[in-house]
Amino acid sequence: MKYLIVTANLFKEIETERIEERRRVDHLIETEQINGEDRSRSQTNMKSTNQIFDEMFEHLDNLSIKSCTIFKVNVGLRESNPDAYTPKMVSIGPYHEENHQLRPMEKYKLLFLRRFLQRKRGLDVESCMSELGKRKEEALKCYDNIVDLYNDTTRTDQFLRMLLLDGCFVVEFIRERAKKVTTGVPEGEHYIINVDCMVNQILRDLLLLENQLPFFVLTMLDDLTKQVNEFPLRQLVRFAFVDTLPKVTPASITELHQAENFKHLLHIVHTLCHPLEKKSTSRLTGKSSSKSRWFNCSPANRSKEKSKAKEARDSFITWHKVMPNATELSEAGVSFEKVGHIYRAMDEDSAEDSTSLFDIKFEDGVMKIPSFHVNDFTETLLRNLIAYEQQTSDVRSRYFTDFAIFMDYLIDTDKDVSLLRLNEIIRSRIGEDKEVASLFNKLAKGVVNLDEVFYYEEETKKANQYCQKPWNRMKASLLRNYFDSPWTGASTVAAIILLILTAMQTVLAFTGCVKK
Repeated sequence: MKYLIVTANLFKEIETERIEERRRVDHLIETEQINGEDRSRSQTNMKSTNQIFDEMFEHLDNLSIKSCTIFKVNVGLRESNPDAYTPKMVSIGPYHEENHQLRPMEKYKLLFLRRFLQRKRGLDVESCMSELGKRKEEALKCYDNIVDLYNDTTRTDQFLRMLLLDGCFVVEFIRERAKKVTTGVPEGEHYIINVDCMVNQILRDLLLLENQLPFFVLTMLDDLTKQVNEFPLRQLVRFAFVDTLPKVTPASITELHQAENFKHLLHIVHTLCHPLEKKSTSRLTGKSSSKSRWFNCSPANRSKEKSKAKEARDSFITWHKVMPNATELSEAGVSFEKVGHIYRAMDEDSAEDSTSLFDIKFEDGVMKIPSFHVNDFTETLLRNLIAYEQQTSDVRSRYFTDFAIFMDYLIDTDKDVSLLRLNEIIRSRIGEDKEVASLFNKLAKGVVNLDEVFYYEEETKKANQYCQKPWNRMKASLLRNYFDSPWTGASTVAAIILLILTAMQTVLAFTGCVKK
């Protein structure tokens, strides 16, 4: 009996061990299966991830990275004044198309489209859209990453309708505005929009960087209905926007004749404003020396090269110091003088004047600055021109960027603005001087000079050097304290004469006593 109990217990232990062994084996099998599935799933995921990135790489070829000419303003520039880059009256192009606040202008777009079609017999919407469709892909790539938004037939038609409506609006509005400026047609005659407030807002909106159409679209539409004896569209732009710009160079019309491949209206305005005579000054001339030139020259010449490089670095440090503001320059003896004129119309008598907004000179203690207007739209225009310079590779000389930096140096407070205004350099239409000062102080925020050339390098360097000479400050202090007006000047001269006479009398009296 005892044997049977022991045997039974042994069989139970053996069976228990078998069960446990089977469980361990089953667990190992399940673990291996799970690991195998995980490895297989991981490989599948890896393959899927690779496919995803391959598709993303392939998609890059369809993006408008290289051909983009109409940009969205970057955050660094936008954050200081977002409203300066946003349309308030009319949306042009796809970026602000969904802005419902701009819907009231859609009826005016239709009115301008109808007048556009009436200019040529047989011209209709379908034929215009057919012409635009030939360059649809090129137009899409002018914008920042919108190709995917118009990849189906419905959205493509919507894009072409937008090009037609907005393009005809821009072309007809520019024609209407240019005709009024050049011919002076009586008010209210043949004008669709003749309310000054609306006109000014539209002119503002048409020069926003995000509110542009490719210029080849506008040119294509203009060519469809342009008469033989009419000006090309790029010339009409000059007349249409003359009252909006801070300063227009009458002689710049010659460059508009010669220039080609304009990207959009803002590009034309940029060309219209820049100086005809371009100067080139490198910030650090020693940087331009090539390695081969350095290693091939003799030890004596190497010493000269080192000396030149040091002079260049010293020159860079001299001009790169923040230039004193207008008040400090005045206290150091610098005087301010306006140059050129502001033309609000294109007079033939003024066609020889080539003074641009950027022709600032410093000579013999005199800072010569072109006179320019500051109005309600000046900040918006300058900001968008600067944004275009900052984000495009089409513009080599960034005149507006350098102008903003220079004016930020020159203006710190309303006293600086007052000094420039009294010298007829700034003609303000926006109220108090502190508002103008605030405009230029904020204008340069987020702005980076991207070139090795600062357009006002020489002027900044000369102004700093002039202020560092003690005699200039002493002379300025003397003139300011004793000759700031005719009365104080006369009093000072009389005091000097009296002092001289007193000294002479004292000398004569002393010599008379000695003789006795």
